[in-house]
Amino acid sequence: MLSPHTRRRLYRLLPFALIWVGSGWVFFIVELAATDNARALPDTAIRVDMQIFIFSTLAMTAVGLLIGLIEIHYLSRVFVKKRFAVRLAYKLFIYSLLFLLVVSITYPVAASLELGTSITDHRVWQKYLHYAGSITHLSTGLQLAASLLLALFYTEISEFIGHKVLLNFFTGKYHQPIEEERIFMFVDMKASTATAEQLGHVAYFNLLRAYYHCFTQPIIAHEGEVYQYVGDEIVLSWKLRGNELDKRCISCFFSMQQSLQKRSQWFEQQFGIIPRFKAGLHKGKVTTGEIGDIRKEILFSGDVLNVTARIQGLCNNLGADLLVSADVREHLGDMEEYKFQFLETAELRGKQTKTAVYAVYPRLCTEWKVQRKESPSVLHHLKPMPVGVVVVNDEGVVAGDLCPAFHTGDDSGVGPQL
Repeated sequence: MLSPHTRRRLYRLLPFALIWVGSGWVFFIVELAATDNARALPDTAIRVDMQIFIFSTLAMTAVGLLIGLIEIHYLSRVFVKKRFAVRLAYKLFIYSLLFLLVVSITYPVAASLELGTSITDHRVWQKYLHYAGSITHLSTGLQLAASLLLALFYTEISEFIGHKVLLNFFTGKYHQPIEEERIFMFVDMKASTATAEQLGHVAYFNLLRAYYHCFTQPIIAHEGEVYQYVGDEIVLSWKLRGNELDKRCISCFFSMQQSLQKRSQWFEQQFGIIPRFKAGLHKGKVTTGEIGDIRKEILFSGDVLNVTARIQGLCNNLGADLLVSADVREHLGDMEEYKFQFLETAELRGKQTKTAVYAVYPRLCTEWKVQRKESPSVLHHLKPMPVGVVVVNDEGVVAGDLCPAFHTGDDSGVGPQL
């Protein structure tokens, strides 16, 4: 079975091949119509038979995939900080050089097929030299440029709104609202207001960029869908499948923590702080559909989103980085790597019934309970050994080891993180 990363690469590459093949066929049909079914073709043009048509189709597919590989894995990263117009100018120049190389290879091959001779035949190269200074060459260049602009436009739109969202728009999957069952995760940066005041707006925005970038690979690896970025909050969702794959949401959270921790030294050097985050998880039915007249958007509507936001809002008071609802706990069942710890039955704002919430942490961590004393941020962690107690307060860890899935409850970020 292909990994999520490999599947995503293929899904992003295939449209390039389809765009290039499709546009090539369109130009071919237009050319046939303009030249009276090829009876008025200039001598520099290649007369197309089935063999040359198949070769051209395969060549356009290969060029499309090559452009996709270059675009996705190289140029999109090199020019990520450039403005759109600047990116476009650089890419057009680079691809122009590439096209000269491609045409200098494919035209002689096609000419040799047309003439029924070897590619080393002098007639092939005479035809190529004649073609290089003809209107046919210019026509080919314009066709390639049009295909390239279409592919680059697709890339920009796909990166802007997301590949899956774009695909759903094209297929019309949510043109009529449908009901789905999903797990939602609301991820919120700790102490974001204080951080923004400390850094200033521009530096804080750069921090957010780097912060969200750390989440990219974990989200892809666990096949999460980014629903929204709302300031310092990101909303993720997974469509329920009713099998072990539904447990990816838990693993995704801890992978995000690990990814952020790997760059902790860089964040401290660049911004003077190490960002932390907390999250809430809940599942339920939502109505999904396209909405909006001025700007189209695929919208999730349902009480599950409100409940997830409220659960995430309990993280500070309960001193946990990750909280899940009883519905999620029951649906996922026991997990080999992670443990669920019941905290309390909470009364959520706007809900008449109380909701049981659980903290989640790696099984290597200690079991724990919250004891309210002078400050709600004081946690006592009970280790599964005879007497191991860990006390955490605003001064830091007093004794023992702090489970990385928990914090002091006041957004101070005290204690180690995953």
